[in-house]
Amino acid sequence: MEELTYNFRLKDAIIGAQMLLVAFGALVLVPLLTGLNSNVALFTAGIGTLLFQIVTRGKVPIFLASSFAFIAPISYGVQTWGLTATLGGMIAVGLFYMVLSFIIKVRGIGFIINLLPPIVTGSVIAVIGLILAPTGMKMAMGIAGTEQVIPQNTALIVSMSSLVTTILVSLLGKGILRLLPILAGIIVGCIVAAFMGILDLSPVADAKWFALPPFVFPTFELAPILYFIPVALAPAIEHFGDILAISSVTGRNFLEKPGISRTMFGDGIATSLACFFGGPPNTTYSEVTGAVALTRSFNPAIMTWAAITAILLSCVGKLGAVLHCVPMPVMGGIMVLLFGSIMVVGLNTLVQSRENLMETRNLVIVAMVIIFGIGGISIDIGEFHLSGIGLSAIIGVFLNLILPGKKYHHVEPTQRQ
Repeated sequence: MEELTYNFRLKDAIIGAQMLLVAFGALVLVPLLTGLNSNVALFTAGIGTLLFQIVTRGKVPIFLASSFAFIAPISYGVQTWGLTATLGGMIAVGLFYMVLSFIIKVRGIGFIINLLPPIVTGSVIAVIGLILAPTGMKMAMGIAGTEQVIPQNTALIVSMSSLVTTILVSLLGKGILRLLPILAGIIVGCIVAAFMGILDLSPVADAKWFALPPFVFPTFELAPILYFIPVALAPAIEHFGDILAISSVTGRNFLEKPGISRTMFGDGIATSLACFFGGPPNTTYSEVTGAVALTRSFNPAIMTWAAITAILLSCVGKLGAVLHCVPMPVMGGIMVLLFGSIMVVGLNTLVQSRENLMETRNLVIVAMVIIFGIGGISIDIGEFHLSGIGLSAIIGVFLNLILPGKKYHHVEPTQRQ
């Protein structure tokens, strides 16, 4: 099959900027929710995408940016160990991806698919949405921690305006607008917040126009490293879905060339570098894949332009100030839909697996993954702490390996790297 041609043309710069616009809402949402800096996230998304392109030899038109799977773990990590140690733990996530890429290269894709079948990964993805749901609802109601910082009625008017806008743009938007529901929700929510008197833009005046992003560098402690590695299981398997999606859109088999082991390695090195500078872990963005399908812009160099645009925008200090002025209920309204969508993606993964969930083996795996994930249980052994998403992932993998009646999935030889 003919490969995509990497053509670095100036006229593609506008298309690349458009691709970044599609990713922008989700990209900055993660740092805004976790206390990281949005300008740093922009910078690390750009650098990470460029690194990914180098590793994959410029063959895959895909953009990497902030991963939603790490919102709850980052918040827990910062509260427990502090920001720098949390960043050190997340660097280990990227290293885990790289090790996984070598295993895939040696053993083939079938090894990972049998280790992490949809019955496990779908359940864990659903857990991510369910764990995050209370955070979204609290922010939508104007609650920070346990305090009502914005009157509930005011917060609900603002949050529901951003929620309804996001839904309507998703359903009724035409062309590229349909790919910008989060951005549209933020804009409308901020307008309503201004009328309600809870939008404060005074920090924007004090911010510099141009400044390097405020990088934060990691420290390394064993406890956060051990905590974050299990969390990486779910987004690692999501990587397969994203590569399959872009393969389907472009009509090329990227599982075979450049190979899933190479794309996984690229994701890993991009994630480690992002966390080294103080950004969230990177992941391949399905929103941008949707934009590629819509515009039929298959030239991988377009993602180079998107990455360059992200790096340039990261140096605009006032942009970061504007983003950090977005009122909490505006973000809360969008999060209600976003976190619910993550849960639905997990459920859809289970449905598409065509497994009978009432079969005892499947029922046990799904039930235990979800209940252990959202039930609040934690396991502490010395420096090792396991809870939430990481615990649910480990439980799912363990049960899948030991319970009788395991089905093995056969993979075509062409899928071996």
